[in-house]
Amino acid sequence: MSIVVTGAAGFIGYHVAMALLDRGEEVIGVDVVNSYYDVALKEARLARLTPRRGFRFARLDLADREAFPALAAANPEVTTLIHLAAQAGVRYSMVDPHAYVTSNVMGHLVVLEAARRMKGLRHLVYASSSSVYGGSESLPFGERDRADTPLSLYAATKRADELFAHAYAHLFGLPQTGLRFFTVYGPWGRPDMAYYSFAEAILSGRPITVYDGGKVRRDFTFIEDAVQAVLALAALPPAGPPRVVNIGNHRSEPVSALIALLEAELGRRAVIVDTPRPAADVAETCADVERLRGLVGFSPETPLDRGIARFAAWFREWHMAGGGSGDARRDGGVDAPRRGA
Repeated sequence: MSIVVTGAAGFIGYHVAMALLDRGEEVIGVDVVNSYYDVALKEARLARLTPRRGFRFARLDLADREAFPALAAANPEVTTLIHLAAQAGVRYSMVDPHAYVTSNVMGHLVVLEAARRMKGLRHLVYASSSSVYGGSESLPFGERDRADTPLSLYAATKRADELFAHAYAHLFGLPQTGLRFFTVYGPWGRPDMAYYSFAEAILSGRPITVYDGGKVRRDFTFIEDAVQAVLALAALPPAGPPRVVNIGNHRSEPVSALIALLEAELGRRAVIVDTPRPAADVAETCADVERLRGLVGFSPETPLDRGIARFAAWFREWHMAGGGSGDARRDGGVDAPRRGA
């Protein structure tokens, strides 16, 4: 038996693959390793995975209609498919919308088409996003809430993935769980996300752009908690219709608190440029985690101060070793994506 993890060179995918290997699973990692952000960081994650016993890697584009189905057909022992690869980033979806449709819609469709033909597959777990809640003003966000008012193309593509999943479950009986990630952060994170780009700017003395005086609020979810939730859910395929599950910390905290913690951990003050919140960003996110807790008896609980301390320790080590963000696309003052590569 083996488990496929797409987006294995990405932030969450890397950590999920590592956790699976730590418990002795056979893992097939898949990633195209694109240049949306620093390729060196993605290659560094892969360099830590590649020597591990039980890990195999396939560098391929999921939007290629031949490559991933061929990989799936060649590995009939696969029982679980954890699909975390995607084109991430809320504001970048306004710069290159075609990349989002290619990766998040076509790529997801290719995975579904391959999955329905995998005879030994017991469960397809895929990354959605808290951004699907869009303009909802009902807090905390619950899985039963309407999700038909996306504020970005990125959010629209992730909601489309959920609808595709429902259709494939109905037509082919494919057991599926969608993961609505809420602002996952931590070591080996994505340079385009706010907490990472803020840390870089603080250390270098560059100004950071903050929306609405730092009053924008996010449900910050530490990576180890997110991984624990993913693995627990992956082991419990639904017996009936497909499900979506929030992966969040059930705490809504202002971005100003995030900045203060980064300043304390890095020992420097931030140079702040305040600007109005963009139309693609919501004012606040907070996850209702009762469904997650009811399914697996666990929900994320790491407080922001502890998680940022862990991130800052890794960040200093990474940058002292010569790591950097390269040509990272910036999501600016707030980050909303979940996921993958």
